[in-house]
Amino acid sequence: MAAPEEPELSQAQTEKLLQFQDLTGLESMDQCRRTLEQHNWNIEAAVQDRLNEQEGVPSVFNPPPSRPLQVNTADHRVYSYIVSRPQPRGLLGWSYYLIMLPFRFTYYTILDIFRFALRFIRPDPRGRVTDPVGDVVSFIQNFEETYGRAHPVFYQGTYSQALNDAKRELRFLLVYLHGDDHQDTDQFCRSTLCTEEVTTFLNTRTLFWACSTSRPEGYRVSQALRENTYPFLAVIMLKDRKMTVVGRLEGLIQPEDFINQLLFIMDANQPYLMSERLEREERSQTQVLRQQQDEAYLASLRADQEKDRKRREEQEQKRQEEEKVRQSVLAEERRRRTLEEEKERKSECLPPEPPADDPDSVKIVFKLPNDSRVERRFLCGQSLTVIYDFLFSLKESPEKFQIITNFPRRVLPCLPTEEQPNPPTLKEAGLSRTEVLFVQDLTDD
Repeated sequence: MAAPEEPELSQAQTEKLLQFQDLTGLESMDQCRRTLEQHNWNIEAAVQDRLNEQEGVPSVFNPPPSRPLQVNTADHRVYSYIVSRPQPRGLLGWSYYLIMLPFRFTYYTILDIFRFALRFIRPDPRGRVTDPVGDVVSFIQNFEETYGRAHPVFYQGTYSQALNDAKRELRFLLVYLHGDDHQDTDQFCRSTLCTEEVTTFLNTRTLFWACSTSRPEGYRVSQALRENTYPFLAVIMLKDRKMTVVGRLEGLIQPEDFINQLLFIMDANQPYLMSERLEREERSQTQVLRQQQDEAYLASLRADQEKDRKRREEQEQKRQEEEKVRQSVLAEERRRRTLEEEKERKSECLPPEPPADDPDSVKIVFKLPNDSRVERRFLCGQSLTVIYDFLFSLKESPEKFQIITNFPRRVLPCLPTEEQPNPPTLKEAGLSRTEVLFVQDLTDD
């Protein structure tokens, strides 16, 4: 039994399929199509799901498997830099630390138990992402209300959009997850993130995306990146045609150390971006060359088509002219045949020639335009139309003519008109026993 044929894709679906393949690097078009169909052709959701799968985390758009995959934090290709909290110094510091230790332990233990129990009562609302752009914009507004507007330029879009832009522009994407309740968050934002040197560095060297983990979009990203502590930052870039986490910075880090660590990560991974840029340039040049070849082919094709069009027009014009000549010949043949039939009919309808001794007969000599002479006898009581029909029936007579007397010179009214529907007889026309009449050719007129 033959497998059912898959439905044809629309133009919009084909464009999404090619864009998804370019963003994810998948070679199998069937796999790309299945993934997009699973996400109802939502390319953003499909790309994010694919990136999460590559990072080893559960799908955020499909139900997670029974055994979620964990992020491989031991990957030697991911540079991790963790800043531990400073140890207490001196007797006073240790005394304060030991006194507060039971309270902190009790607080965090109760908080963890409460959160754990709350999960059974009410699912975490952050697990459902309904307005990712709204989550990011709301975080930026709250951040500015707390720390002012002197901060790095935040990417005002979803995490997936930031990944796509970083991939398209071949830039480093720095992701910052903001832990609202962490004790080091406030100091990091004030003393590190919002300093002038850090702001300048991030604005010129990276795309900077940030969101609070208390919001669904930030929580979704934290589930994908698996941070250990806050503040948490991840450096993501296009590596081996995939968006890859190449650096993790965790803990309270000072501005100078923060910039140095980022420079180290960027310098170590710059060759990958350079290689990708070269590949894109080669692909672009190849595409330009292919486009030029296509344009040249189309130009040649259009020229050939124009030649064919002109040739067909010339052939059609020649055919029309030949047809016109043929129709003209046929028309002339029909006209000649009709004229001959008319002459024959007129000849058959002529009354008989009277005898020479008939006292009412009139002998007429006709001088034709070709200088030939024809004579015939008519009765004086016959109409002039009989004379005209006799001349018309002759083969040597012109197609159109008129009959003229010699002296006085006048045209005989042989054909009926509106003023004289019945032409006169020979006697009424003043013709005697013997007459000489001239036939004038009117065919050219």
